[in-house]
This record gives sequence, structure tokens and C-alpha cells, in this order.
Amino acid sequence: MGLSSGSSDVAVALLDGPVDMSHPDLASASIRDVVGSQAGACMQLQSDACTHGTFVAGILAARRGSPAPAICPDCPLLVRPIFRESANNGHLPMTTPDQVAQAIVECVTAGAWVLNLSAAMDEPWTGAERRLEESLNYAARRGVLVVAAAGNQGTLGSSAITRHPWVIPVVAYDRQRRPMSQSNLGSSMGRHGLGAPGEAIESLGPGGRILTFGGTSFAAAFVTGAIALLWSVFRATSAADMRYAVTHGQRRTAVAPPLLDAWAAYEMVGAASGNRRRSNG
Repeated sequence: MGLSSGSSDVAVALLDGPVDMSHPDLASASIRDVVGSQAGACMQLQSDACTHGTFVAGILAARRGSPAPAICPDCPLLVRPIFRESANNGHLPMTTPDQVAQAIVECVTAGAWVLNLSAAMDEPWTGAERRLEESLNYAARRGVLVVAAAGNQGTLGSSAITRHPWVIPVVAYDRQRRPMSQSNLGSSMGRHGLGAPGEAIESLGPGGRILTFGGTSFAAAFVTGAIALLWSVFRATSAADMRYAVTHGQRRTAVAPPLLDAWAAYEMVGAASGNRRRSNG
């Protein structure tokens, strides 16, 4: 974060709830709707979907100096809600595989470089997994990275999203650098996922509030933000090389992934970039 606040060329897509775009700490952010069945701006500030979407948006795009993490405020934020606003019951509304698949395709088409997805679930999605897999394959072909929350059911398993080899699933870690008990774990997370901060994260809430939450949705945003910053510095890096650097490029077998090491990824991408320049020179 000391090297970059992001680039206007590197768009981040938020597949989540809508966002309170009137929050003062988002006033300078470049936030755009991706056309879908629901507007990107909150209509019900008290809804769980609005609260969740605004909180994650604060991690990514709040102004630097705000209480939120504000990782990449100069990266455009493409908002494509997959959760509808409903009564406040302390839980995210449900979405469907078809809605997620459609949102992925729309965000890739809209020019996103990396997708932040908070819809990983461990329920079987029989009959719809193929469409979801096709949308993730489309993102891979277009060189768009997909970062997905591992889920907060505290189970050992995976979903159609976290199993996909192109997706980077993210497990929430506590302040003692251990996986949080609520976070899902599994072989797919261990093989190609990452851990990131997920305990007592402070970020933006609707209506100008500052809130504190925890979980894998918010851990995922740290990985997304790190990728956006790295791409802002090294824009010629391919999606495959960026993914390799961020996930440390090593084969793993445990059910819990290693923690994100953004600086190690920076050094790896920088070294590869320097080697390309020398070979081209």
C-alpha cells in the first residue's frame, strides 16, 4: 500500500450486496454499476445486503486515511449485486448459481481484472454447476482472476466455486495467524487457496457508519486488493503469472492454505518483470 493506491486501468468487480455510494469515505472512489437485475446503489440502508456490500467496498475502495483498510482506492470498483436487499436478519440473502454465473460473465465483459466473490457455499448445486463452471472457465480464458470467500459454515468441504482450479479461495485467519473456527477448510483451499485477515476487521457501514465484522468475505477482499495493487504496479503481468506469484506457486496438500504474503508476491512479480525486460532488451 505504500507503493501504490491502485490504477485507473485495473478494475475490481464486487459480486456482493449493493453499496451505499453516499458514504463520505467512498465519495472519491470510482464506482460503477455493472448492468444487472439490481442497481449497485443501496435502496434500503438497513438491509444485510447493503451492509455487507458497503463493508467490503470499504476494504477495497475507501479513501486512504479512513478507518477502513482502503487497499486500492484508485482502482475502479465495478458493483454487481448478487444479493437482494431484504429484511435485516443478520444473514446474507441467498443467491442462485445461475445468478452468480451471469454476474461473473457480466463483470468479465465489463472489463474487470479481478472478481471479488462472496458466494461460496457448501450446498450441492445439482444441475447448475455446469453453468457456473462455464462462467469461471470464461473468466480464465479472458485472464480475469477470481477470488472467492471459502464460506463461514465451519465445515470441511468445498463448493463448485472453491473447487474450480482457476479460483483463489480465501480462508479467514485470526490475529494469532490461525484459521478461524467458522471458516470452511478443505483440499481445494489447501491446494490453491490463501489465508488472509478475517478477525475484527473495521470498515464502512451504510449511513456513514463504521462497523467491525469478521469472516471469509472480508478476508477475500484483502487478497483481491493485494492483486489489484500488484497489477497496478506490474500491468504487463499475465493473469496466470499473477496467480502463481500470489499463491506462492507451490503444490500443497493441507486443508488450510498459507497466509497471503503480498510482499513475497511483489518480489516474485518484480523479478519476473525484470527478467522479461532483460530478455527483450
